[in-house]
Amino acid sequence: MSVPDHDQNGPKARAPESPDPGHSGHRARLRQRLLGHGGEALLDHELIEYLLALAIPRRDTKPLAKALLKEFGGIGGLFTAEPEALMRVNGMGETAAAAIKIGQAAALRLLRAQVAEQPVLGNWQALIDYLQADMAHHVIERVRVLHLNTRNMLIRDELISEGSIDEAAVHVREVIRRAIDLGSAAIILVHNHPSGDPAPSRADIELTRQIAEAGKRLGITVHDHLIIGATGHVSLRAQGLM
Repeated sequence: MSVPDHDQNGPKARAPESPDPGHSGHRARLRQRLLGHGGEALLDHELIEYLLALAIPRRDTKPLAKALLKEFGGIGGLFTAEPEALMRVNGMGETAAAAIKIGQAAALRLLRAQVAEQPVLGNWQALIDYLQADMAHHVIERVRVLHLNTRNMLIRDELISEGSIDEAAVHVREVIRRAIDLGSAAIILVHNHPSGDPAPSRADIELTRQIAEAGKRLGITVHDHLIIGATGHVSLRAQGLM
């Protein structure tokens, strides 16, 4: 006998009461590889397959895992996809989408903790890893400001603007006012390029210089402006553009 699985597959889909023995054996082998050798022992689609299996235990989740990776262009795009976009993929429901998002949340929390443990300027690669994981695959432009204290420790990581596919509004006065409110000694500007190419535009360079000049007058240092893209990142400081 089978029953409708409304959450995962819509009212017309049906799933067996118990997992197919072949699926159970395959999942057991994935579990043994994962526990015995770590995540590196599994391919991307196997990681997603096993994660989905925890949310959809009565289905073979390999085809769905492969479909998701194809739809979102890889594991980075999949984890940063919005829940609504995930649930538009055939076979995905709220529970499965939540499994994907909790995987992303756990990974980002770990990366962010590594950033917060040490002064940011002496822990640069950890910062880049965190920002790349969080921002590289977003389909709209997002701007954030990292606020640092006098020891260059991260005290606040704030999203300040979300734009369209290719732009976001940032106001110099608001950035500096917020730094004053938080008692920030320094800030790092960050935004992503949904196109994937992190090369700075003229507008990016001009905005950076305006914020740096305004901050300088009030004793607030702008350490850098990082642009994140799917193909990598660019530091305006390293490029000599600020």
